[in-house]
Amino acid sequence: MKAKAGFLSLAEELQFYILSFLTCRDILRCTSVCKALRQTYTSSSELQYIIELSGQRLLPVSNVVDHTSISKRLQLLRDKAHAWFKFNLHSFETVSLPEELSSVHTFVADGHLCSWEADEDSAMIFPILPKPSRRQVKRDWSPGTLCSVPHATNLDVFMDPAQNLLAVVYAVPGGPLQSDETVYIDLRALDGDSVHPQAAGRTLILSELLGFNTNYAKLKGFEKNIALLRRQRGTPVALRPSSDRMWQLQIWDWQNSTASNCVLSDTFLDLHNEVDISFLGNNRLIVVTDNLKLYSIEDMSQTPQLLAYFLLPFTLPNLECLPMDDIQHSSEPQMQVPQTMYTSDPKNRLLCITSSSRTQVFIISTRIFFDLDGMAGATPIPWKCWGPSNTRIFRHADPCSVQVSGNRVLQAFPVHEQYPIHTEYILHLMDFSPLAVANRRGLGRVVKEPSTIATDAPRESLTTSLPYVEVVLDRKFGSDVSELDDIWADKDRIYLLNANWERGDETCILCDEPQSRWLEVVEV
Repeated sequence: MKAKAGFLSLAEELQFYILSFLTCRDILRCTSVCKALRQTYTSSSELQYIIELSGQRLLPVSNVVDHTSISKRLQLLRDKAHAWFKFNLHSFETVSLPEELSSVHTFVADGHLCSWEADEDSAMIFPILPKPSRRQVKRDWSPGTLCSVPHATNLDVFMDPAQNLLAVVYAVPGGPLQSDETVYIDLRALDGDSVHPQAAGRTLILSELLGFNTNYAKLKGFEKNIALLRRQRGTPVALRPSSDRMWQLQIWDWQNSTASNCVLSDTFLDLHNEVDISFLGNNRLIVVTDNLKLYSIEDMSQTPQLLAYFLLPFTLPNLECLPMDDIQHSSEPQMQVPQTMYTSDPKNRLLCITSSSRTQVFIISTRIFFDLDGMAGATPIPWKCWGPSNTRIFRHADPCSVQVSGNRVLQAFPVHEQYPIHTEYILHLMDFSPLAVANRRGLGRVVKEPSTIATDAPRESLTTSLPYVEVVLDRKFGSDVSELDDIWADKDRIYLLNANWERGDETCILCDEPQSRWLEVVEV
C-alpha cells in the first residue's frame, strides 16, 4: 500500500510558502512541536521576518519596490529595535529655533517642526536636519495670511507634511445676533496656496447646530480622514444649562467629499470634563470624555456606529490624547519620499492619554479596541474587566513630558519630585511590544509586576500591569536657567525641545517667554 505524502516530504521552498499563510502564533506552535519544522523555521529568513514584524507589532507595507533581501531586512529590523535601547543621548545635533516660535502650538511631524501662534495668527513649518531623500516643506505665514476671508477668526491649524496638507478652521461672524457665526475648514497644499490636489474641494461643509457658538476647536487627521472637535461657548460655570456644555465632532473623507454626515454630539456630564479623540486607523475612532467610547467610521455617510463603551476608574481633567504619528501615511506620487518596508499596526499600538496637565499618564494597548469578543456596544464595560491588564498608569507630582511612537513610550520623569522649582528630569524609554518583553537580550529592565497608584478618592488605589521593558537614560535635563519643554519621537529620531530662561546675570522666573529655544536631535 502506497503511503500518503506528508507535509515534511514537500520541497523546503513549498513548506516556507505554506507556513507563510499561517498567523505568527500558529507558526510558533508548529515549530514548538516538530523538530523538523523548527529547523525549517531557523533556516528561513522569510518566516523569521514574519515573526519579527508581528512581535514588534508592525505590518509590511504593500506596493513598495525594494530590492533589499529578506535576510537584510530582518537584520535591519532587529538592529533598529536594539538601537532604541542603546542610543547615546550625549550625541546630538542642535537646531536653533526662531524667537517667534509658539510656546503652546508647536509639534514635530514627519521630520518637520510645525508651529502656530494663535494670538498673532502666524505660523511656520520647516524641515529639521532634512535628509536628501525626504520631502521638505518650508513656509512662514505672517499674521492674516493663513485665512484670506475678511473678519475671520482662526480657531485651529492642522499641518500634515506627509500628505502636504494644511487645514485651517475659522469662524466668520454673521446672522441677526452678534454671537452668530459660521465655521469653515479650508484645505490647501502646505507648499503653496493652491487647493490640495487630492482634496474634493477647498472648503469642507459643516453640519451646523442651531445656536452653537464655538469657543474651542481642534483639528485632527489620519490619512483620508480629518475631524473637527469643537465645544460650545458657554456662560459662567454656575449658570450653565446643559446645552452650554455641548461638544460636537464631525469627520470628513476629505479626498472624496466636502460634505459629511459622520457627526457626533453630546453634553458633558461633569462641568470639569474635557473631550478628545484619537483615530485607530481609517475605520475606528476613540472618543475620550468621562469614559472611552469606540466608534466605527467605516461608513462616512452616516453617524459613527458605537462598537464598545469602556468605563474609566476616575475622571480625567484637562485630558489630551497624544497623536499616533508614526503610522505610515499615503504619499502623493509626485513627491519623493523614502520607501518604508513596514509600519505600525493600528490594532497593536499604544494610546496615550494624559490628564491633570500631564501629571497622570494612561498607556493603553489598542488591541482591546479590536478584540471585542461580542461586547455589546451600548453596555458599559467595567474597568476591572478590561483595564488592569491592558494599561499602565503613571502618576507624577509635577507635569512631565511624554511621547508615544508605535509601541514605545518616551517619558521625562522628575528626578526629585519633592522640589517643584527648577526640576531636573531624566528620560525613561519603555517598549511595550511583546517581543521586547520576551527577548530583551540583556537590554533594559523587564517590568511585569503590577504597579499601584493612589487616586484622589480617600483610601483608594489603582493597579495596572501591562508589561514593558524600561531603560533609564543616563542624562539629566533642566537647571536653574534652562528646562526641557517637550519631547517628540519618530521611528528614526528623538527631538528634545529646550528653553533658556536666563536674562543677563539673572533668571527671569516670571517671564512668559524664554530667552531662547533649541532642539537637540538624537539619531536612533
